[in-house]
Amino acid sequence: MTQNSLAGKCALVTGASRGIGAAVYQSLGASGARVCGTATSAEGAETIRAAARGFDGCGEVYDAADADAAKVLLSALAEKGFAPDIVVCNAGVTADGLLVRMKDENWERVLQTNLSGAFRLARASLAGMMKKRWGRLIGISSVVARSGNAGQANYCASKAGMEGLFRAIAREGAPRGITANTVAPGFVGTDMTMQLPEKLREEWVKMIPLGRMGRPEEIAAAVVFLSSAGGDYITGQTLHINGGLAMH
Repeated sequence: MTQNSLAGKCALVTGASRGIGAAVYQSLGASGARVCGTATSAEGAETIRAAARGFDGCGEVYDAADADAAKVLLSALAEKGFAPDIVVCNAGVTADGLLVRMKDENWERVLQTNLSGAFRLARASLAGMMKKRWGRLIGISSVVARSGNAGQANYCASKAGMEGLFRAIAREGAPRGITANTVAPGFVGTDMTMQLPEKLREEWVKMIPLGRMGRPEEIAAAVVFLSSAGGDYITGQTLHINGGLAMH
């Protein structure tokens, strides 16, 4: 993508203080967009603001599990003259455990944040996009939405649900020039994955045909592509970026 391929656009990225979200925040800004990133804490929001070097970026506090948070966030941004053209639903949590031992609160927490949070933010963003007759909604899913993963029934369900949600949005938004897609990363090298035991990481890498973990910047590049003119005719799709870990 060219440096100014998204000039004049406003992009909102949730969960942007680290990992894939931080890379998406940087890449959208480098492509010319005005970008707002969110975190669940004031410290995280400040980290996001400080990371905006060379582009117009801001950081806001937002909890995707809060039923009112999406409306509050968009209202606060509107007061700053910021109306999102591109919304990237990246905020997510895990609460792993085998299904037979999984507590209701861990199921609800993951579904509320990962799926219901994406639903509420997409719903709150659509009105403005429909008025402009242009918009990009992008959800960050996961390879496990298709493959499944033992000990992550809640996470797998939330990401599979996100993919179905965004296909429905694609149907509804198409007449108004709005596209909706998901990006499904595989095993990506972030601070979270690097906390896993080295032996476990090595076992995962052995299963990847390309022989390495992905980089956050590689996921971000796909988001920029879907946000740009190159993605104009792509909607209702899940773009798998996993080095061949799961081939569909």
